[in-house]
Amino acid sequence: MPHLDVSDCVLVVIDAQPGFYPPSRLDVDRAQFASALDRAAWVAGLASALGAPAVLTEEDAPTNGPTYEAITRVLPPASPVLVKQVFGADANPEIDLAVRRHGRSAVVLVGLETDVCVAHSAIGWSAAGVRVVVVHDAVYSAGAGHVNGIARLRAEGVELLSAKELYYEWLRDLPSVRAFDAAHPDLATPPGFSL
Repeated sequence: MPHLDVSDCVLVVIDAQPGFYPPSRLDVDRAQFASALDRAAWVAGLASALGAPAVLTEEDAPTNGPTYEAITRVLPPASPVLVKQVFGADANPEIDLAVRRHGRSAVVLVGLETDVCVAHSAIGWSAAGVRVVVVHDAVYSAGAGHVNGIARLRAEGVELLSAKELYYEWLRDLPSVRAFDAAHPDLATPPGFSL
């Protein structure tokens, strides 16, 4: 598989809604959930700084609330936030059109839930000939869902990268990394990493 070129990518933020897992859900690893949302926000900031467009989806916002504010804060205001009725974002015509209108051949996925909406979206777009990359430490499912979802994605041949790997994939060389870090010190390392 060739390297991932940021100029050929669209970021799709899938249902990154903190209310998706309310405090009453006892099967949630709160630290891992918060880490995944923070990494998704960091990836969104990275994409925005590098000029990659973003499309956001929300599932049942009246119940699950809006997208994580740290994500919407770093993306351009024109980034669409679209209602997702079918678990696979690709199977929602308005979302698929919003992604494809950019004319880019790769989608990068972050958000919720690894084993359902992220997996369905990744498998659907992949089957349609779109290159799909899931940022495995910027997605989350409660309980065994995350591990099961990652195993399914791997079995389906979906590319998996960490947030750190995506950073270096998009920036590609040392001069670019140094220039980017100087211009965006808050994005120099993903949450939970030290470089």
